[in-house]
Amino acid sequence: MSTQLAVLALLTGLVTGALFRFLNIPIPAPPELPGLMGIVGIYLGYKLIDYLGVGVNLLETIGL
Repeated sequence: MSTQLAVLALLTGLVTGALFRFLNIPIPAPPELPGLMGIVGIYLGYKLIDYLGVGVNLLETIGL
C-alpha cells in the first residue's frame, strides 16, 4: 500500500470529520469502542479470507 495514499485517506477523513462536527451532523461511524472494534473485525476477517485464498463467487453460484 502506498504511504501517500494512506496519508491522503487520513487527511480526507480528518477534513470530513471536522466538517461533520462543524455542522453538528452525527458522524456515519460508530461513536463507541465496540462499534469501532466491529469495523476492525470486518476488515481483519476480509484480509484473513484473502490470505487463505478461499471464497465463493456468489454471482456465479446463483447463475448470473
